[in-house]
Amino acid sequence: MQHTPRAVLMQFAQLFQAELFPALEQTTGELSGQAKLLAEAMTLTQLHRFVHKQWRGRPQDDRRALIAAFLAKSIYNLATTRQLISRLKVDAQLRSLCGWTNAAALPSESTFSRSFADFARRKLPEQIHESLVRLTQQGRIIGHIARDSTAIEARETFPETRRQKQQRKHEKAGKPPAERRWGKHYGITAKQRTMKLSEMLRGLSRDCGIGTKTSSKGHQYYWKGSKLHLDVADGQIPITAMLTSAQVHDSKAAIPLMTITSQRVCYLYDLMDSAYDANAILEHSRELGHVPVVEPNGRRGRLKPHKGKPIRPKPELCPAKSERYRNRTMVERVNARLKDEFGGRTVRVRGAAKVMAHLMFGIIALTVDQILKLIT
Repeated sequence: MQHTPRAVLMQFAQLFQAELFPALEQTTGELSGQAKLLAEAMTLTQLHRFVHKQWRGRPQDDRRALIAAFLAKSIYNLATTRQLISRLKVDAQLRSLCGWTNAAALPSESTFSRSFADFARRKLPEQIHESLVRLTQQGRIIGHIARDSTAIEARETFPETRRQKQQRKHEKAGKPPAERRWGKHYGITAKQRTMKLSEMLRGLSRDCGIGTKTSSKGHQYYWKGSKLHLDVADGQIPITAMLTSAQVHDSKAAIPLMTITSQRVCYLYDLMDSAYDANAILEHSRELGHVPVVEPNGRRGRLKPHKGKPIRPKPELCPAKSERYRNRTMVERVNARLKDEFGGRTVRVRGAAKVMAHLMFGIIALTVDQILKLIT
C-alpha cells in the first residue's frame, strides 16, 4: 500500500480522535480547542526528532518540554515568556501536555530565555516547519503559491547610519524619479538570477529598520521593525517564510522565496501583486517550470505623451489569469491569522534570529491547524 501524504495525515487524524484525545482527557480532563491543537502539533511535528541528548557536562532541562511550551505560547497567544510561565503554574492541563508533572518542576524564567536563544541560534523552529511541509505536502502537486509580505513591528532601537541619514534627507526634499526608484530594486533581482541561494540570502538585510507600505486605498503607513515574506499554498498552508529588514523591497525576496519553495514542493502557478512585476522575476518563475500570474504594475503604462511617445494604457491580465489571481488573497488571510491568533502582533524579543523564531512557532501552529482542517 502506497503511503501518500494524505494517507499519512488521515492516519494521524484517526489517531487523534480515536486514541490520543480520549487518553489525554482521562488524565487531564476535557481538552479545549487550543489544547487539542497543541497536542496535534506536538504529534504531527514529532518534536522528539529535533531534541538531542547531552552526554557531557551538566544535564540540561528537558528541551522537548521547552519547545512544546514555546509552541503553546503561540497557540494560546501569550505575549511574553513571563505570561507563559504564569499560565503553566496555574494550568495543570497545559503543564501536563508540555511534559511537567507539577509546578515545582518548571524551570526558571532565565532558563526559558536561554533555551529560546539557543533554539533561535540553531534555527530549530524553521527546521521543524520544513520537516512538517516535506512530510505533508511533498507528495502532491500544488496548484497555486501566493506570495506577499507583512509588517512586523519591533520594540528595539537601532543606530541610524550615515547612508540612512542621507536617504532620509533626500526623501524629505522629494522622491527621486520613478525610473531610478524602480531600477534600484529590479536591478538587484536580475543579479540574483546568477547567484546561489546562500548568496541571495546573505544579500538581504535583516537588521531593524523603517518600512513603508501602501494600503489598498492608497494610504501610506510606516513602521519600525522587520518584514515577513510568506509563500502560501492552496488551503492557506504556509510553505516558506523569510524575514528581512523593513526597508527591503518585496521584489528582492521573490527569487529566493520561489527557489526555496520549489525545492520543498511541486506547484504550478506563482500569484504575486504588482510589487513583483519585474522581468527578472517573471523569467525566473518560468525557468523553474511555473506560470507567473502577476498584477501589472502601473509603470508599464503611460498616462501622458512622453518625448513624442503616445499614451500607452496599462496592461491587464487575461480573464483566465484574472480568475486565478483572486486566489492570491489567501496569503493575506494567513498573515491576518498569524497576527491575530498566533502571536504575530506580540513580538517582544530583539534581534532577527529571535524574531524569526518567535514568528516560526506561530507559523508551525497555523500550518498544523490548516492541514488538519483540510482532511477533517
